[in-house]
Amino acid sequence: MRAWWQDLTDLVLPTDCGGCGRPRTVLCPECRAALHGRAPRRVRPAPEPAGLPMVHAAAAYRGAVRATLLAHKERGALMLARPLGAALAGAVRAGLITGGTGAAVAAVRAASSRTAAGRVPVLLVPVPSSRRAVRARGHDPARRIALAAAELRRSGTAARVVAVLRHRRAVADQAGLGARQRLANLAGALEVADVGAALLTGGRIVLVDDLMTTGASLGEAARAVRTALVDARTGDTEVYARVAGEARGERTAIRTAARSHRAPEPQGMVAGNGLEDRICAAVVAASPESFEMNRN
Repeated sequence: MRAWWQDLTDLVLPTDCGGCGRPRTVLCPECRAALHGRAPRRVRPAPEPAGLPMVHAAAAYRGAVRATLLAHKERGALMLARPLGAALAGAVRAGLITGGTGAAVAAVRAASSRTAAGRVPVLLVPVPSSRRAVRARGHDPARRIALAAAELRRSGTAARVVAVLRHRRAVADQAGLGARQRLANLAGALEVADVGAALLTGGRIVLVDDLMTTGASLGEAARAVRTALVDARTGDTEVYARVAGEARGERTAIRTAARSHRAPEPQGMVAGNGLEDRICAAVVAASPESFEMNRN
């Protein structure tokens, strides 16, 4: 009810700029330029968590960008989801073009010239807020922004939101925790829903969030997705072994069958290069220091 009421209020009542407070505008031109007026860049926190995929961000988390994200997340300024989604979409595009192997990059660049059936699927996987935070805020900020970023389809990218991550245990509020404390707080906290692994096959996976500070949330999300995909492949092997009744020691046949049971990779994807060619991450904003830590 709270989320519904906020949506209705945003549509009916005048609003102020989410970045600077200028009256009667959702986001003024100056704050909009701060949010996505520059090309998204790769960001790296320091220290960089193990398993963190390549991350691109649209803007540094300061000034008007910080105010805009907080207005959307904490004050329920839901109309800001659209400009925030546009910024996130830019970071997604940057990650798809610069990440992965040459063949994967070529596939993404060629996506706009393909038919809808031939495009490489881009699966936007939002990092979920805790249930307690969703109840307090009345919405899940990352998921709402991801849905807005899914308008990538208008530019020819076959993007869709696949909200398959969930919390498997309670976590403490991350505010005030250091990098090591955040890693410990989130370790093993996320998992992919039971049917989620099937939804993640056959495309580029982009983990998305509104903000990256230490990288702990994105690192844990990447671990959960990798685990689910590996488990799904292992399950294919076990099913084949039971159905085919292979004798003990015929492991080569089982491995071959496991490969044949996998969902086919889209044209342009490189099969056998591991999961890292399929997984990257994008955020609206990252700490200014993470931009400075980027080393090409």
